[in-house]
Amino acid sequence: MVKTAVRQGSPRRAQRGVQYPSTDFCRAGRRSCALQRKLRAAGVACRVIAPSLTPVKTGARIKTDRRDARKLAELLRADLLTEVHPPSESEEALRDLCRCREDVREDLTRARHRMSKFLLRRHCYYGATKRAWGTRHRVWLRSLRFDDPASQATFDCYLGTIDQLEERHRHLEEHLAAFAAVVPYAEPVAWLRCFRGIDTVTAVSLVAELHDFRRFPTPRSLMAFLGLVPSENSSGESRRRGAITKAGNRHVRRLLIEAAWHNRYRPAVGLPLRRRREGQPERVIDLADRAAARLH
Repeated sequence: MVKTAVRQGSPRRAQRGVQYPSTDFCRAGRRSCALQRKLRAAGVACRVIAPSLTPVKTGARIKTDRRDARKLAELLRADLLTEVHPPSESEEALRDLCRCREDVREDLTRARHRMSKFLLRRHCYYGATKRAWGTRHRVWLRSLRFDDPASQATFDCYLGTIDQLEERHRHLEEHLAAFAAVVPYAEPVAWLRCFRGIDTVTAVSLVAELHDFRRFPTPRSLMAFLGLVPSENSSGESRRRGAITKAGNRHVRRLLIEAAWHNRYRPAVGLPLRRRREGQPERVIDLADRAAARLH
């Protein structure tokens, strides 16, 4: 939704002697980035703001576009609005590709759960290996047959869905790997792959979601943006800190938490990590080693 502030030169505002900035606002949402690009192409200055960080009066019971525009203009003048960094068209496309791969991964997990629960109800147990969905587990699945036609049709449908989703997941990862080798993503992806627990898919997803790490002045501001800082409810000498706030981008937060879990083991540089670090700057490798030691 676009909220246009009161323009300079308005007779009513001139009578009141109030000076409001002349600009257009676009609240962050599903269509905000495309809308901002269209407005800028038309020569209209537009800012994307975070609606969750916009101050709200609890006693206000009337909401109209005119009141919203006036409120946003007043908040902008008081520097109380938080501007959102909108991605470019190519950055948004890569971000959608990363999230598409994540959606397929979630669908694949659900499909595997449905298959395992179906087999559990039919008293079919796999115990040849400790881990399922490997090569031997697939051979065992394809050897199963059921006397009941309905059960056989259900099993074939579940197995076909899993095969289809795995193929889609593989194709999406190939597309992401191709993007990791082109400019401007090649350099930041290669640097991120020097860190323990971060490989190609995770690195591309981090770059696609955050766009540019340099827009965060400190690591602490990046962690606050991702909701990885502890919540706090302190007053006077009493200090209470709780779990992480979980504010901001949940996709990046999940990736970083998964990567951090690799550092529960003693820091070591194995063969895969050594190969990922070949040809990378020494300062990046040194930073990755210090991060692994600190996290461990």
